[in-house]
Amino acid sequence: MKWYADRPGRFSRQLIADLLAVAWVALWIWVATTVHDWVLELRAPGDGLVNAGGDIRDVFTNAAAKARSLPLVGGDLAGALGNGTKAGETLTNAGNAQIGVVEDSAFWLAAALVVVPVLFLLITWLPLRLRYARKAGNTARLRNKPDLLALRALTSLSPRQLAKFDGDPAVAWRTGDTDVIDELARRQLKALGVRA
Repeated sequence: MKWYADRPGRFSRQLIADLLAVAWVALWIWVATTVHDWVLELRAPGDGLVNAGGDIRDVFTNAAAKARSLPLVGGDLAGALGNGTKAGETLTNAGNAQIGVVEDSAFWLAAALVVVPVLFLLITWLPLRLRYARKAGNTARLRNKPDLLALRALTSLSPRQLAKFDGDPAVAWRTGDTDVIDELARRQLKALGVRA
């Protein structure tokens, strides 16, 4: 495989395209982390519920412990205050659930913001780069075989490019006209940016 062309113009375009692809991925990673952080800011109400629930639970737990020491009504009062402890735990659980939802949403949103653009890039840019690399690599291996390069040129060059030849280039290839064969091979190499 040959990843980059030998000719400066095509090499520059390929390098710029690859750098843009890397920049595209970096941009979406930055966007995803920024959005992730913004979404995580929505967990503040959940944190507030957890803190408030913990405070309520602690207050009622301490009050129930002190109420137990009262004669006659201590047990009943401690039991009633125990319900306040359960309310605090309920608030804490609700806050933890909200925090979990926000954290999951932040993660999946960030993942989607990275995966979708990178997948788009892999579907559009990568096949073109791989096709070029294979084609240029195979063509570069044929540099010393002008007849095969000429044949490939006859099948891959556009009709407009083939019409620029004096006469029929296919006939010239069949008859072994070295000038036409060399020119076809040179144009095939040039089409892929491979040095002759």
